[in-house]
Amino acid sequence: MTKIFQAKPLTENEYRAFESVYNDFRDRAKREYKFELEPLDYKGFIDAIRKELIQCIVLLEDSIPTAFLIYTTSISEAVELNIIHCCNMENIEERSRYLIKEFLNETEETREDKVVCYPMLGAQKELIHEVAKYGFKFIGIVVLRFMMFGTNSKEIFKMYEPEPLPEGYTLSGWDNKYFDDAVKVVNEAFENSADALFDPRFKTEEGTNDIIHKIVENVYAEFLPEATTVLLYNGKPAGFCFMNLTGGRIANIPIFGLQKEHQGKGLSKLMLANSLKELINMEETGKRPLTEVNTTTETNNFQALKLYRHLGFKEDYNYPQAYLA
Repeated sequence: MTKIFQAKPLTENEYRAFESVYNDFRDRAKREYKFELEPLDYKGFIDAIRKELIQCIVLLEDSIPTAFLIYTTSISEAVELNIIHCCNMENIEERSRYLIKEFLNETEETREDKVVCYPMLGAQKELIHEVAKYGFKFIGIVVLRFMMFGTNSKEIFKMYEPEPLPEGYTLSGWDNKYFDDAVKVVNEAFENSADALFDPRFKTEEGTNDIIHKIVENVYAEFLPEATTVLLYNGKPAGFCFMNLTGGRIANIPIFGLQKEHQGKGLSKLMLANSLKELINMEETGKRPLTEVNTTTETNNFQALKLYRHLGFKEDYNYPQAYLA
């Protein structure tokens, strides 16, 4: 007997039957999809749906929920496709077709002036050929971790002997007076980068202003001004290594940017080392119970990979970052 498939926005009529499918995703989020933090519980998820903070498309098979797609449109200038999940991970490619088609239909007007970005974490790599059929392009992203325990990251870092800063350069912590300079420096560093393909805010100073604002105002995560490093040249900001905190224990580098004329002098390494030194001190003194520092870069950015490795970061896994312009 042929099943009847229907992909549609999740409504209250499906809330009760959908709970088991969502909880199947929660059970697999860290293991199968490499989520850093536990997803919302079902009550919190439904609350976010009702407040329109997130959007959910559900796949019904003979009126029974079996899969879903979650996306957001309110956090950035992109449509952020967060997850495609199938109950028990069964027939994920076939089921995803219905979900993606309905997603593109639901976002048709929004996509006229927004790109779609989709980090295909964990098991979602299996969907790369399916997603490509709809015109998505891909950038390889690698996740790197500096672990406070269980690896030799700290030992590698402590063997590093930094070169003296060249004449005219100094390192400083974050101060709100640097905000406007941060916007200009980050915009210049990222406007033609791969990041701007899936977050077009980087292409303008106005958009970059929104990104920096959300970092320092704790919108994305808790901002760590004391571990954020500002590179000054003759007293004027030339580079920024931002740090924030997720889940109270995981430090992350949301943005690391340096003006072009100051590149190639080893300054990026000195900036990152300065931030790592502060984070390690925070962990060892008990100020913050940090377990790791993580970051991402493109898989073909060999210069960045070399920099991170030299200071104790280790590559954990990689994934395709899909985008649709």
